Amino acid sequence: MTPPRPSPFGDGVKKGKIYHMEQKQKKERIGVYICHCGGNISDYVDVAQIKDIVKNEEGVIVSKNVMFACADSNQKEMIKDIQDEKLDAIVVASCSPKLHLHTFRNVALRGGINPYNYTQVNIREQCSWAHSDTPGEATVKAAGLIRAGIRKVSFSEALENIEVSSIRAAVVIGAGISGMRAAIDLAKMGNQVYLIEKEDTLGGHVAKWGELYITDQTGKNIIAALTKEVKRLTNITIFTLASVEKVSGSIGNFIVDVKIGSEILNLKSGAILVTTGFDSYIPKDGEFGYKTYPSVLTLPEFRELIDHTKETLVYNNRKVKSIAYIYCVGMRQAKGENKYCSRVCCTTAIHSSLLLHEKFRNIKAYHLYRDIRTYGKQEILYERSSKNGDIYLKYEEKTPPVVEQNNGKLLVKIKDELTKRMDLELEADLVILVTGMVPRNDSAEISGKLKIPAGNDNFFNEIHPKLRPVETVINGIFLGGSCQGPKNISESVQSSLSAAVKINALTKNPTILLEPIIARINFEACVWCEKCAEVCEYDAIHPLEMYGKVVASVNEAVCKGCGMCTPICPVDAIDIAQYSNAEVEGMIDGFMKKVELETAEGNASQSAGGERIMMKDMPQIWRNIAGSLEDGSKTIPALAIELKLNPELITYHLMTMNKYSLVEANGLNDSDEYYTYKLKNLPHVQN
Repeated sequence: MTPPRPSPFGDGVKKGKIYHMEQKQKKERIGVYICHCGGNISDYVDVAQIKDIVKNEEGVIVSKNVMFACADSNQKEMIKDIQDEKLDAIVVASCSPKLHLHTFRNVALRGGINPYNYTQVNIREQCSWAHSDTPGEATVKAAGLIRAGIRKVSFSEALENIEVSSIRAAVVIGAGISGMRAAIDLAKMGNQVYLIEKEDTLGGHVAKWGELYITDQTGKNIIAALTKEVKRLTNITIFTLASVEKVSGSIGNFIVDVKIGSEILNLKSGAILVTTGFDSYIPKDGEFGYKTYPSVLTLPEFRELIDHTKETLVYNNRKVKSIAYIYCVGMRQAKGENKYCSRVCCTTAIHSSLLLHEKFRNIKAYHLYRDIRTYGKQEILYERSSKNGDIYLKYEEKTPPVVEQNNGKLLVKIKDELTKRMDLELEADLVILVTGMVPRNDSAEISGKLKIPAGNDNFFNEIHPKLRPVETVINGIFLGGSCQGPKNISESVQSSLSAAVKINALTKNPTILLEPIIARINFEACVWCEKCAEVCEYDAIHPLEMYGKVVASVNEAVCKGCGMCTPICPVDAIDIAQYSNAEVEGMIDGFMKKVELETAEGNASQSAGGERIMMKDMPQIWRNIAGSLEDGSKTIPALAIELKLNPELITYHLMTMNKYSLVEANGLNDSDEYYTYKLKNLPHVQN
């Protein structure tokens, strides 16, 4: 036999494994645990019936209802069941796997079974919460999902984590305040750090800023202190006027080609942190008079003007006595590119107004806004601005302010929503366009080189904004700062430091453990048609000569187990670990199996707890509300007047009736002030 060629994937990465896809032995001793979630599930799903249904499924030895599956006491009981009943697989039907997948994998491991012989079924978000208005259907769906989980785990394999070696080094792309702070922390934790910056100086936008809000520090002073610290640390190497040309390799063993002038350097690192920052929105020519009238400036241009003026504010040889800020320029566009709120613009504009009053006297400031969003402690600035005499006028997107010039004077016209859309006209010496953050113009280039996805707003996407806020779908590549989306300085630094901690957790050990849920190749069937490599978005599949033929080989450190390659293979030579044909087909069979729910005489399983609601058994107030709604849909105030009851009491009972699928919302009334409600004609209600 011809020995396999060396891996094309670089040092530290295992070659793709070769699999013979024979059918695995089915699990014969399965434990099933159905969680009440403190009522979040059991209020709508009949967990008692489900327990009785699934206990008769093939291979199920233990079937239990538990109040909180994630509680320490229940975890200990599950471990005891695994050991006493000699279970070889477990199923937990509870909340989303995003919350407790690793919790129950650890339970399996502590009990003595492979953590991948466990599956979690989501019957909270997918059943009780999604179908709270039809509890009977939620119960049927939950039973189907649990049966699918049982069939899946019965064909599960005992998988082992993938091990790759790691270099104790990190590349930080972008030397703004986020990148510099992360580089300092990574270096202090013992990593070699390569800090790459496109410009000739460090600091990004913050290096150009004067006084910052909340603190009395200036951006220039902060960057000067950080630059001094970066240069002091000997394990940080700084590259300015440098750009990333190519990234190859994978987690633990990246190779980053950096271009400096005409020279290309190859930097080896265990992880990469992207802190490339943002651009400020540049208004289009003519947008609110920008570049049409010389006294129309963007907010960053105005801040620079304030920072460089000492005594009297003069622009175009004219003393400035009045200023009009126009908010949300280029942001929150219903039909434009930037549909999002930039979050920091309101605070920055108001802070600039406060600086204006501190440095210069007798200047009037008008704020033309859609909404003021000075969240958190920044609300203090808004209060101070109001007390300083700043005037706030509200406009709607469909009727934006109009900027005109008459006899050399700027006029701003607005329909003020606070005075019932009164037409107002302001005279201003300067008009300041409050612009926000947009993705850098080279974001698409960076995204392509690193293969990190961007969202609809074109900022880089993390895996999950709450659970994995600084990780990307590419193992070993992290995000920090405003390249993810608009952030203030504090938020940007916090995210980059979080990424630095994540990176150090990877690089501090000589080996990294990765999830084994990846694509697998059956070399006996593979004919290397290249179709799998063509559809792989992660460049994880490459040809490999083995035993006299060319077959597909998977880079285990890069593959994400997304499954794109599986259906494209014409000879069915690829499967995904934990999603083999047997497991997926078993899930389909389990879910499609008919669910028979037991009902007592005169009852049905369509309501909460599985009981039919009899009209005669309802509280009198429910019957009164239902009787009133027989005439048609009505608002809460209308019901309160008709029934001569407190509106709060009507609201309480309507919400409870909605929970039991007796009533439902029917849209707003003609004046768009109140929601209307109507009876819901369902079979679980009987007169």
